[in-house]
Amino acid sequence: MAALDLLTTTNLSYHSIPAAFVLAMIPHTYANMAAGKNYDLANPRKTAEHLQKDTTLNKVTLRRIQRAQAAAANGLETIALYAAAVVAANTSGRITIPTLNKLALGYLAARALYNFTYVILQDNARIAPLRTLFWAASIGVIFALFTMAA
Repeated sequence: MAALDLLTTTNLSYHSIPAAFVLAMIPHTYANMAAGKNYDLANPRKTAEHLQKDTTLNKVTLRRIQRAQAAAANGLETIALYAAAVVAANTSGRITIPTLNKLALGYLAARALYNFTYVILQDNARIAPLRTLFWAASIGVIFALFTMAA
């Protein structure tokens, strides 16, 4: 019951911005850990090059690392637009706290599902449409925040 009160009385939308950043960094961290000796702390942007040269790494792991890097990049590419949408929604004063919270949690859920689907489930290429669906849902939340704020 207290959780429901929290969602209806406390504006959590601003807190969702750092949470979205953490969600973007999870696949990045996974990729770096999975890269093992190929991750160069002194020159991390060379990791992809090192991975391509590593003949001991199996193809499934290599593809997961590549997809994790792509998932992290995608998360970071969309976070500024999401943050702007949250700020616009809050400053407009037109959106209720419960609605803001639902949209913020929806964005975070869509991004978490996007990451999981892209990095783990997409070993099976037929899963790709799910990844696109979760990405579209996260973008839909951003559009909803801007539209409702207008």
